[in-house]
Amino acid sequence: MNKPDDNATLDAERLAALSALQARDISSQRVLAATLGLSLGKTNFLLKALLAKGQTKAESFRRSDNKLAYLYVLTPSGVAERARLTRLFLRRKEQEYERLRAEIAGLRHEIEKIDR
Repeated sequence: MNKPDDNATLDAERLAALSALQARDISSQRVLAATLGLSLGKTNFLLKALLAKGQTKAESFRRSDNKLAYLYVLTPSGVAERARLTRLFLRRKEQEYERLRAEIAGLRHEIEKIDR
């Protein structure tokens, strides 16, 4: 069973992958893995999921000497998913920010009591 933190982590990794694919020409899983700071296996898992959902597509380089070279690009569905994940990520970060603000306020209050 997935924990909420696991889903948040997976969403963050998917968002990072979609953002990287949209921002630059990624020609291999190895390049994407290095860009994301993830293992090649994890990157392969992410890309397969994105391809299966139709959010990315892999186009082969026709003139390439390396017949295994692909250019990974976002589909319109991938652009929409990136926007959805960005909103979700922002909502989580805003909630985290509010929790931290409340914690900091509580700590400041404790310090004020001690200093009196």
